[in-house]
Amino acid sequence: MKPKKIPIRQCLGCREHFPKRELIRIVRSPEGEISLDFKGKKPGRGAYICRNPECLKKIHKSKALERAFECAVPDEVYDNLSVEMEEQVFE
Repeated sequence: MKPKKIPIRQCLGCREHFPKRELIRIVRSPEGEISLDFKGKKPGRGAYICRNPECLKKIHKSKALERAFECAVPDEVYDNLSVEMEEQVFE
């Protein structure tokens, strides 16, 4: 029996490849709302970021999320993402 294949995704910030479970998924819902998806189950278009807060700063500066989601991402979304990320790290 073959071992189960582990899905690999690329971090938008550092461009490193990681197993999907080690990354945080950022999702744009069909309604256009952008949020963090720690379980990986929310419907919508997903982009991945590692758990390093520096990567969140990097994708904000480089507008990587705008390119991934093909829409404008307001600054308050990044603020909310950084708060959500900090809360999740301490749990």
